[in-house]
Amino acid sequence: MRAIPVANSFEGPVYFEETVSSTMDVSRRLAAAGAPHGTVIVAGFQEAGRGRTAGRPWLGDAGLGLFFTLLLRCGSFASIPAALALKAGLAVSLAVEDFAPPLAGLVRIKWPNDVLVLLPGGGRKIAGILCESDGSDVFVGIGVNTGQAAFPPGLERKATSLNLALAELGPGEADGDGAGPAVSGPGGDPRFALLELILNRLRRELDEDPPGASESRAAGPLWRERLEERLYMKGRRVRFIAGEADSGRPVEGLLRGVGPGGELVILPGDGGRERSFVTGELDLYG
Repeated sequence: MRAIPVANSFEGPVYFEETVSSTMDVSRRLAAAGAPHGTVIVAGFQEAGRGRTAGRPWLGDAGLGLFFTLLLRCGSFASIPAALALKAGLAVSLAVEDFAPPLAGLVRIKWPNDVLVLLPGGGRKIAGILCESDGSDVFVGIGVNTGQAAFPPGLERKATSLNLALAELGPGEADGDGAGPAVSGPGGDPRFALLELILNRLRRELDEDPPGASESRAAGPLWRERLEERLYMKGRRVRFIAGEADSGRPVEGLLRGVGPGGELVILPGDGGRERSFVTGELDLYG
């Protein structure tokens, strides 16, 4: 593991290791060893990257994605930012558009922890977020598909990468020339440039809406408003699987938005009252 010269808005060290079990595992070991707030571990490849639910690992090709975990020393459970995974998704979506301007206006957040790009045929996942906590420390894991040229059978219509999305849009199909990002990071690696952008965006999101902040602010839109501007399927009829993944409890109705704590709000199609959900997922391919 070596330190890399990445500008970190959280003011912690940034480490890189070519192959790890998962950046979450390494971040937890660093935390146990006394690593400071804001420490980041980046990997070229994860042998056992974790998804939000058991049995759904994060898949990524070696050297073709950005995989990292950020350590936040919050001090107490009450100090952990509300809706952290959604705020991280907002930061990632904004950073992706900063990094690849042709994608501006096409990046969406799929509740609760995915980032999609709108392409012909529908939205396709380009990034995922996983937040874990031990009660005072929080580990924010983020994976972004950057250079993948292909995905395993069954994922082609569900996932994409920055390179594939830019190539599919092509010249004239987006707000740009379709040539792809011209930004390079430390050592000429564009993944590190994207990392800097994500960290900067996430720090800004957390600074603007710290724990306990008022729900009323004249200075500008709150995080919920900023997020709902790019919330995937907002205002449309959806099929939602409530509870744990694969629970088999579908709810159909109008996706209204998110609540103060990041819960998903749906108006059922049977004309009943709005319902809020803290676990579950949209069924996009059922």
